[in-house]
Amino acid sequence: MKYVELETHQSFGGQQKRFRHWSVTLDCEMSYSVYLPPDYRNTTLPILYWLSGLTCNDQNFVTKAGAQKYAAELGIILVVPDTSPRGDIIPDAPSYDLGQGASFYVNATQEPWKQNYQMFDYISIELPKLIKRQFKSNGRQSIAGHSMGGHGALMFALKHPGRFCSVSAFAPIVNPMQVPFGRKAFYHYLGDSKETWQVYDSCFLMEHYIDQPFPILIDQGTKDEFLLKQLKPEILETVALKKNWPFQLRWQKDYDHSYFFVSSFIRDHLLFHYRYLK
Repeated sequence: MKYVELETHQSFGGQQKRFRHWSVTLDCEMSYSVYLPPDYRNTTLPILYWLSGLTCNDQNFVTKAGAQKYAAELGIILVVPDTSPRGDIIPDAPSYDLGQGASFYVNATQEPWKQNYQMFDYISIELPKLIKRQFKSNGRQSIAGHSMGGHGALMFALKHPGRFCSVSAFAPIVNPMQVPFGRKAFYHYLGDSKETWQVYDSCFLMEHYIDQPFPILIDQGTKDEFLLKQLKPEILETVALKKNWPFQLRWQKDYDHSYFFVSSFIRDHLLFHYRYLK
């Protein structure tokens, strides 16, 4: 697993780094970003994975969320992968909600996507192996995300019982089988079988989850332009209540879907994860 360091920036006493490596899983080069807090020099620390949303890459969160300050204070390593395979020969689509930047973190089974769009395996298997080889940690990890990345964070935790100590999300797509973003992506990547779709749907996965529940925090802005048609976090809240899940949905008045929203509450999310990672 070879990687190339692209850049390093000093940030709040730690280092914000960016790397590139060849992904065997995705059959293309991939970029990822890692923040190492100042305490990384002296001790082993936990990891928080961040998954970004539609149109984003590994740099949006790094440059807009302001998370480094709080990660430095709390001693949390941040790992931020890209949202999809990329490149001139990688299949794409003219719309922003399909193709490059819009993987929905699934393993595609349909042409022309299936050779490269194996993002579930990349995030679940290949990237963690690379991070483990590249950086020392104490073995504890949590996961968070925004929008499509919120869908990914919830889905990965539900499909990997015991792997993550906690999960949080900003404006996640919680029920992709039932909303336009998800139905479009799932149809193109997975075909028309709803049985194939449901194994990537957080509401279905929580409904059928049989392991020890993990704590979940969701923030949702009341002026999010995607709220009514695409997000509907109250659907997952209903399932969580039925399952007696440690689940908190916070409605943030007048906030939209942007990184202005994410940056306003990212401190809360890192503090939330710190309680379970420390």
